Amino acid sequence: MTVLSIEGVGVELGGRLVLHDVDLRVAESEQVGLIGPNGAGKTTLLRAMLGLVPIRDGAITITGKTPAQARGSIGYVPQRHEFAWDYPVDVRTAAMTGRTHRIGWFRRPGEADRDAVDQALQRVDLMALSRRPISELSGGQRQRVLVARALALQPRLLLLDEPFTGLDVPTQEILTSLFHELTREGTAILMTTHDLPAAAETCGRLCLLNETVVADGTPEELRDPAIWLRAFGVARSEQLLHSLGVTR
Repeated sequence: MTVLSIEGVGVELGGRLVLHDVDLRVAESEQVGLIGPNGAGKTTLLRAMLGLVPIRDGAITITGKTPAQARGSIGYVPQRHEFAWDYPVDVRTAAMTGRTHRIGWFRRPGEADRDAVDQALQRVDLMALSRRPISELSGGQRQRVLVARALALQPRLLLLDEPFTGLDVPTQEILTSLFHELTREGTAILMTTHDLPAAAETCGRLCLLNETVVADGTPEELRDPAIWLRAFGVARSEQLLHSLGVTR
């Protein structure tokens, strides 16, 4: 079943067309890597899926609904620097903010909300730190808080913006294992990443984006170096090809 459908989407920001003619589908139990150079529009596309930026053309549907209608079924993990880590709350409270859309701004969490947060903290192995102030956490612990915050919503679609950047190997392994568990349970995952080898290893499909979709397929289907050079807008890059383990 298709969870995310993007058809002919264009996005204009500040009078400049940053995305055009974007087509992408993600089915339940799929983990798709969204790959492209800086400025390719990856984060903008995620924000369009969340209804945070308007689309100029095309349509985005999540479980058959518009982004605004489906917001309660989308979990979003932003880049760590986008979160206010100096805010005086503990780990559990930060995770509970993931359910604000369902609870409402002026209502107290109910039993179902508390249970969902407990399950999310257990999945990222943070129950023991649930009362620790978020300002005292390490980088890896902070990333797991953001994942728990997204999972507290019990989403059908999980959007990850550079989830592995700056993490130590143990934390990367914890999250990689968790993401695989989630896909086995039916969650659809779309993640942006600059870690190309990890994306090729962990994602069943890769979507190469540079203002539009340049290529979309399994890692094996995208072994041609010319595809990657075109996606990254370069004529030749030995560093890029070496990181991918491909040769011209």
